[in-house]
Amino acid sequence: MTSFLTPLRTWHRPLVVCAALMLALVLVSGVGLAVDGRTLLDEPVWVKPLKFGFAFALYAGTLAWLLTKLRRGRRVGRWFGTVFAVAAAAEVGAITVQAARGTFSHFNADQSDPVTRALVPVLTFGVMVIVIAQLVLGVVVLLQRGGGAALNRAVRAGLALATFGMLVPVFWMTTEIHARTVTDAGGRSVPMYQGHGIGDPDGHGMPLTGWSTTGGDFRVPHFFALHGIQVLLVVAAVLAALTAKHVWLRDEKVRARLVGAAALGYGGLVAVVTWQAWRGQSPAHPDAATLLALAAVLLLSAAAGTAVAVNARRRTQPAVPAAALAA
Repeated sequence: MTSFLTPLRTWHRPLVVCAALMLALVLVSGVGLAVDGRTLLDEPVWVKPLKFGFAFALYAGTLAWLLTKLRRGRRVGRWFGTVFAVAAAAEVGAITVQAARGTFSHFNADQSDPVTRALVPVLTFGVMVIVIAQLVLGVVVLLQRGGGAALNRAVRAGLALATFGMLVPVFWMTTEIHARTVTDAGGRSVPMYQGHGIGDPDGHGMPLTGWSTTGGDFRVPHFFALHGIQVLLVVAAVLAALTAKHVWLRDEKVRARLVGAAALGYGGLVAVVTWQAWRGQSPAHPDAATLLALAAVLLLSAAAGTAVAVNARRRTQPAVPAAALAA
Protein backbone atom coordinates (compact mmCIF):
# COMPACT_ATOMS: atom_id res chain seq x y z
CA MET A 1 0.00 0.00 0.00
CA THR A 2 2.47 2.58 -1.21
CA SER A 3 0.53 5.48 -2.73
CA PHE A 4 -2.83 7.20 -2.55
CA LEU A 5 -3.51 7.75 -6.23
CA THR A 6 -4.79 4.74 -8.16
CA PRO A 7 -6.61 4.87 -11.53
CA LEU A 8 -10.37 4.73 -10.95
CA ARG A 9 -10.78 1.98 -13.57
CA THR A 10 -8.81 -0.40 -11.33
CA TRP A 11 -11.07 0.14 -8.31
CA HIS A 12 -13.32 -2.69 -7.15
CA ARG A 13 -16.22 -2.39 -9.58
CA PRO A 14 -19.14 -3.67 -7.44
CA LEU A 15 -18.15 -1.25 -4.68
CA VAL A 16 -17.84 1.60 -7.18
CA VAL A 17 -21.34 0.78 -8.49
CA CYS A 18 -22.59 0.64 -4.90
CA ALA A 19 -21.06 4.05 -4.15
CA ALA A 20 -22.58 5.52 -7.32
CA LEU A 21 -26.03 4.19 -6.42
CA MET A 22 -25.70 5.67 -2.93
CA LEU A 23 -24.77 9.07 -4.37
CA ALA A 24 -27.83 8.89 -6.63
CA LEU A 25 -29.92 8.11 -3.56
CA VAL A 26 -28.53 11.21 -1.83
CA LEU A 27 -29.79 13.31 -4.74
CA VAL A 28 -33.20 11.58 -4.77
CA SER A 29 -33.50 12.00 -1.00
CA GLY A 30 -32.61 15.67 -1.31
CA VAL A 31 -35.48 16.13 -3.75
CA GLY A 32 -37.72 14.14 -1.41
CA LEU A 33 -36.87 16.47 1.47
CA ALA A 34 -37.83 19.44 -0.68
CA VAL A 35 -41.18 18.14 -1.96
CA ASP A 36 -42.35 15.57 0.62
CA GLY A 37 -43.51 16.96 3.94
CA ARG A 38 -44.24 13.64 5.66
CA THR A 39 -42.48 12.89 8.94
CA LEU A 40 -41.70 9.93 11.19
CA LEU A 41 -41.36 10.86 14.86
CA ASP A 42 -40.94 14.51 13.82
CA GLU A 43 -38.16 13.67 11.33
CA PRO A 44 -38.69 13.99 7.54
CA VAL A 45 -39.10 10.54 5.98
CA TRP A 46 -36.24 11.15 3.51
CA VAL A 47 -33.61 12.05 6.09
CA LYS A 48 -32.73 8.44 6.85
CA PRO A 49 -32.14 7.37 3.21
CA LEU A 50 -30.08 10.52 2.71
CA LYS A 51 -27.87 9.76 5.73
CA PHE A 52 -27.40 6.11 4.83
CA GLY A 53 -26.76 6.95 1.18
CA PHE A 54 -24.07 9.48 2.07
CA ALA A 55 -22.40 7.22 4.64
CA PHE A 56 -22.30 4.14 2.40
CA ALA A 57 -21.20 6.15 -0.65
CA LEU A 58 -18.20 7.40 1.32
CA TYR A 59 -17.36 4.03 2.85
CA ALA A 60 -17.94 1.90 -0.26
CA GLY A 61 -15.77 4.30 -2.26
CA THR A 62 -13.02 4.02 0.35
CA LEU A 63 -13.16 0.20 0.26
CA ALA A 64 -13.17 0.20 -3.56
CA TRP A 65 -9.90 2.17 -3.49
CA LEU A 66 -8.43 0.17 -0.61
CA LEU A 67 -8.86 -3.18 -2.37
CA THR A 68 -6.53 -1.98 -5.16
CA LYS A 69 -3.74 -1.85 -2.55
CA LEU A 70 -3.91 -5.50 -1.56
CA ARG A 71 -0.97 -7.78 -2.37
CA ARG A 72 -1.98 -10.78 -0.28
CA GLY A 73 -5.46 -12.30 -0.28
CA ARG A 74 -6.62 -10.22 -3.23
CA ARG A 75 -9.18 -12.81 -4.33
CA VAL A 76 -10.68 -13.08 -0.85
CA GLY A 77 -10.67 -9.31 -0.51
CA ARG A 78 -12.42 -8.77 -3.83
CA TRP A 79 -14.99 -11.49 -3.12
CA PHE A 80 -15.92 -10.05 0.28
CA GLY A 81 -15.89 -6.58 -1.21
CA THR A 82 -18.64 -7.78 -3.54
CA VAL A 83 -20.52 -9.30 -0.58
CA PHE A 84 -20.26 -5.96 1.23
CA ALA A 85 -21.53 -4.05 -1.84
CA VAL A 86 -24.54 -6.33 -2.36
CA ALA A 87 -25.48 -6.38 1.33
CA ALA A 88 -25.15 -2.60 1.63
CA ALA A 89 -27.28 -2.04 -1.48
CA ALA A 90 -29.96 -4.40 -0.15
CA GLU A 91 -29.93 -2.79 3.30
CA VAL A 92 -30.21 0.77 2.03
CA GLY A 93 -32.71 -0.30 -0.64
CA ALA A 94 -35.02 -1.65 2.06
CA ILE A 95 -34.63 1.56 4.06
CA THR A 96 -35.54 3.61 0.98
CA VAL A 97 -38.63 1.51 0.19
CA GLN A 98 -39.93 1.96 3.71
CA ALA A 99 -39.20 5.70 3.65
CA ALA A 100 -41.12 6.07 0.38
CA ARG A 101 -44.03 4.21 1.99
CA GLY A 102 -43.92 6.58 4.97
CA THR A 103 -43.20 3.93 7.55
CA PHE A 104 -40.35 2.64 9.69
CA SER A 105 -37.57 0.40 8.48
CA HIS A 106 -35.42 -0.76 11.40
CA PHE A 107 -37.16 -2.08 14.52
CA ASN A 108 -40.52 -2.35 12.75
CA ALA A 109 -42.45 -5.30 14.20
CA ASP A 110 -45.64 -4.90 12.14
CA GLN A 111 -46.40 -8.44 10.98
CA SER A 112 -49.71 -7.35 9.43
CA ASP A 113 -47.89 -5.45 6.68
CA PRO A 114 -46.63 -7.88 3.99
CA VAL A 115 -43.98 -5.46 2.66
CA THR A 116 -42.55 -4.85 6.11
CA ARG A 117 -42.65 -8.58 6.82
CA ALA A 118 -40.65 -9.24 3.64
CA LEU A 119 -38.08 -6.51 4.33
CA VAL A 120 -37.38 -7.18 8.02
CA PRO A 121 -35.06 -10.14 7.28
CA VAL A 122 -33.12 -7.97 4.80
CA LEU A 123 -32.71 -5.25 7.41
CA THR A 124 -31.84 -7.68 10.20
CA PHE A 125 -29.48 -10.06 8.43
CA GLY A 126 -28.07 -7.40 6.12
CA VAL A 127 -26.33 -5.81 9.10
CA MET A 128 -24.83 -9.18 10.06
CA VAL A 129 -23.52 -9.81 6.53
CA ILE A 130 -22.00 -6.33 6.37
CA VAL A 131 -20.25 -6.84 9.73
CA ILE A 132 -18.88 -10.25 8.71
CA ALA A 133 -17.60 -8.90 5.39
CA GLN A 134 -15.99 -5.97 7.24
CA LEU A 135 -14.26 -8.34 9.68
CA VAL A 136 -12.87 -10.47 6.84
CA LEU A 137 -11.63 -7.40 4.96
CA GLY A 138 -9.99 -6.14 8.13
CA VAL A 139 -8.11 -9.42 8.57
CA VAL A 140 -6.99 -9.37 4.92
CA VAL A 141 -5.61 -5.84 5.35
CA LEU A 142 -3.74 -6.86 8.52
CA LEU A 143 -1.99 -9.61 6.53
CA GLN A 144 -0.46 -7.10 4.10
CA ARG A 145 3.28 -6.46 4.22
CA GLY A 146 5.34 -3.63 2.81
CA GLY A 147 4.14 -0.26 1.61
CA GLY A 148 4.28 3.11 3.31
CA ALA A 149 4.17 2.97 7.11
CA ALA A 150 1.98 6.07 7.45
CA LEU A 151 -0.61 4.86 4.96
CA ASN A 152 -0.60 1.37 6.44
CA ARG A 153 -1.17 2.75 9.92
CA ALA A 154 -4.02 4.97 8.75
CA VAL A 155 -5.72 2.06 6.97
CA ARG A 156 -5.30 -0.43 9.81
CA ALA A 157 -6.38 1.95 12.56
CA GLY A 158 -9.26 3.18 10.40
CA LEU A 159 -10.52 -0.32 9.64
CA ALA A 160 -10.30 -1.22 13.33
CA LEU A 161 -12.43 1.81 14.17
CA ALA A 162 -14.88 1.03 11.35
CA THR A 163 -15.23 -2.57 12.53
CA PHE A 164 -16.02 -1.33 16.03
CA GLY A 165 -18.52 1.10 14.55
CA MET A 166 -20.30 -1.71 12.70
CA LEU A 167 -20.43 -3.87 15.82
CA VAL A 168 -22.11 -1.11 17.84
CA PRO A 169 -25.53 -1.58 16.14
CA VAL A 170 -25.33 -5.34 16.72
CA PHE A 171 -24.73 -4.77 20.45
CA TRP A 172 -27.42 -2.13 20.57
CA MET A 173 -30.00 -4.34 18.79
CA THR A 174 -29.48 -7.18 21.26
CA THR A 175 -29.35 -5.19 24.51
CA GLU A 176 -31.74 -2.24 24.17
CA ILE A 177 -35.23 -3.72 23.90
CA HIS A 178 -38.04 -1.15 24.11
CA ALA A 179 -41.35 -2.54 22.83
CA ARG A 180 -43.89 0.19 22.14
CA THR A 181 -46.36 1.46 19.53
CA VAL A 182 -45.75 4.59 17.45
CA THR A 183 -47.51 6.31 14.55
CA ASP A 184 -46.07 6.38 11.04
CA ALA A 185 -46.42 9.13 8.40
CA GLY A 186 -49.75 7.72 7.22
CA GLY A 187 -51.27 7.78 10.71
CA ARG A 188 -51.05 4.00 11.14
CA SER A 189 -50.10 2.48 14.49
CA VAL A 190 -46.85 0.53 14.17
CA PRO A 191 -45.46 -1.80 16.85
CA MET A 192 -41.72 -1.31 17.43
CA TYR A 193 -39.41 -3.63 19.34
CA GLN A 194 -36.61 -1.15 19.88
CA GLY A 195 -35.59 2.49 19.55
CA HIS A 196 -32.56 4.62 18.84
CA GLY A 197 -32.42 6.57 22.07
CA ILE A 198 -30.86 5.20 25.27
CA GLY A 199 -33.06 6.20 28.19
CA ASP A 200 -35.58 7.71 25.79
CA PRO A 201 -36.24 5.17 22.97
CA ASP A 202 -37.49 7.70 20.43
CA GLY A 203 -35.78 10.80 21.72
CA HIS A 204 -36.15 14.17 20.09
CA GLY A 205 -33.66 14.24 17.28
CA MET A 206 -31.17 16.93 16.34
CA PRO A 207 -31.61 18.50 12.90
CA LEU A 208 -30.37 16.24 10.08
CA THR A 209 -28.47 13.73 12.24
CA GLY A 210 -31.54 12.74 14.24
CA TRP A 211 -29.35 12.04 17.28
CA SER A 212 -31.35 12.14 20.51
CA THR A 213 -31.43 15.35 22.51
CA THR A 214 -33.19 13.69 25.46
CA GLY A 215 -31.05 10.58 26.00
CA GLY A 216 -28.02 8.65 24.86
CA ASP A 217 -27.68 7.50 21.27
CA PHE A 218 -25.40 4.72 19.96
CA ARG A 219 -25.68 6.18 16.46
CA VAL A 220 -23.10 8.76 17.57
CA PRO A 221 -20.19 6.32 18.14
CA HIS A 222 -21.41 4.32 15.14
CA PHE A 223 -21.02 7.40 12.91
CA PHE A 224 -17.65 8.57 14.25
CA ALA A 225 -16.11 5.09 14.27
CA LEU A 226 -17.36 4.21 10.78
CA HIS A 227 -15.77 7.31 9.25
CA GLY A 228 -12.51 7.23 11.18
CA ILE A 229 -10.74 5.64 8.23
CA GLN A 230 -11.52 8.62 6.00
CA VAL A 231 -10.26 11.06 8.64
CA LEU A 232 -6.99 9.16 9.11
CA LEU A 233 -6.45 8.78 5.36
CA VAL A 234 -6.86 12.55 5.01
CA VAL A 235 -4.30 13.06 7.80
CA ALA A 236 -1.84 10.73 6.05
CA ALA A 237 -2.43 12.45 2.69
CA VAL A 238 -1.92 15.94 4.15
CA LEU A 239 1.30 14.86 5.87
CA ALA A 240 2.56 13.36 2.60
CA ALA A 241 1.74 16.60 0.75
CA LEU A 242 3.61 18.67 3.34
CA THR A 243 6.88 16.78 2.78
CA ALA A 244 7.69 19.14 -0.10
CA LYS A 245 7.99 22.06 2.34
CA HIS A 246 9.05 20.38 5.58
CA VAL A 247 12.17 18.24 5.58
CA TRP A 248 11.39 16.66 8.93
CA LEU A 249 8.20 15.11 7.49
CA ARG A 250 10.08 13.23 4.79
CA ASP A 251 10.87 10.45 7.22
CA GLU A 252 8.14 7.82 6.74
CA LYS A 253 8.41 6.74 10.39
CA VAL A 254 7.75 10.29 11.57
CA ARG A 255 4.59 10.53 9.48
CA ALA A 256 3.48 7.10 10.74
CA ARG A 257 3.93 8.27 14.35
CA LEU A 258 1.89 11.40 13.65
CA VAL A 259 -0.86 9.29 12.10
CA GLY A 260 -0.67 7.15 15.24
CA ALA A 261 -1.13 10.24 17.41
CA ALA A 262 -4.18 11.21 15.32
CA ALA A 263 -5.55 7.67 15.62
CA LEU A 264 -5.03 7.82 19.39
CA GLY A 265 -7.05 11.02 19.60
CA TYR A 266 -9.78 9.82 17.25
CA GLY A 267 -10.05 6.47 19.01
CA GLY A 268 -10.32 8.34 22.32
CA LEU A 269 -13.14 10.44 20.88
CA VAL A 270 -15.00 7.28 19.83
CA ALA A 271 -14.48 5.79 23.31
CA VAL A 272 -15.82 8.92 25.02
CA VAL A 273 -18.97 9.22 22.88
CA THR A 274 -19.60 5.47 23.33
CA TRP A 275 -19.34 5.89 27.10
CA GLN A 276 -21.59 8.94 26.91
CA ALA A 277 -24.26 7.02 24.98
CA TRP A 278 -24.03 4.06 27.36
CA ARG A 279 -24.83 6.41 30.27
CA GLY A 280 -27.97 7.63 28.49
CA GLN A 281 -26.58 11.12 27.95
CA SER A 282 -27.42 13.15 24.89
CA PRO A 283 -24.48 14.35 22.75
CA ALA A 284 -26.16 17.76 22.84
CA HIS A 285 -25.88 17.96 26.63
CA PRO A 286 -22.48 16.66 27.78
CA ASP A 287 -21.84 16.79 31.52
CA ALA A 288 -18.60 17.75 33.27
CA ALA A 289 -17.29 14.17 33.22
CA THR A 290 -17.76 13.90 29.44
CA LEU A 291 -16.12 17.28 28.81
CA LEU A 292 -13.21 16.36 31.08
CA ALA A 293 -12.72 13.05 29.25
CA LEU A 294 -12.80 14.82 25.86
CA ALA A 295 -10.26 17.38 27.08
CA ALA A 296 -7.97 14.59 28.35
CA VAL A 297 -8.16 12.82 24.97
CA LEU A 298 -7.37 16.06 23.12
CA LEU A 299 -4.42 16.91 25.38
CA LEU A 300 -2.98 13.39 25.20
CA SER A 301 -3.22 13.27 21.42
CA ALA A 302 -1.81 16.79 21.03
CA ALA A 303 1.06 16.01 23.40
CA ALA A 304 1.92 12.82 21.49
CA GLY A 305 1.87 14.62 18.14
CA THR A 306 3.88 17.56 19.49
CA ALA A 307 6.54 15.26 20.94
CA VAL A 308 6.93 13.47 17.60
CA ALA A 309 7.17 16.79 15.70
CA VAL A 310 9.68 18.36 18.09
CA ASN A 311 11.97 15.33 18.08
CA ALA A 312 11.80 15.01 14.30
CA ARG A 313 12.60 18.68 13.71
CA ARG A 314 15.48 18.54 16.16
CA ARG A 315 17.03 15.58 14.31
CA THR A 316 16.81 17.32 10.93
CA GLN A 317 18.27 20.67 12.03
CA PRO A 318 21.72 21.26 10.52
CA ALA A 319 24.59 20.95 12.99
CA VAL A 320 26.24 24.22 14.00
CA PRO A 321 30.02 24.23 13.21
CA ALA A 322 32.34 24.39 16.21
CA ALA A 323 34.04 27.52 14.82
CA ALA A 324 30.75 29.35 14.74
CA LEU A 325 30.09 28.42 18.36
CA ALA A 326 33.57 29.68 19.37
CA ALA A 327 33.01 32.99 17.60
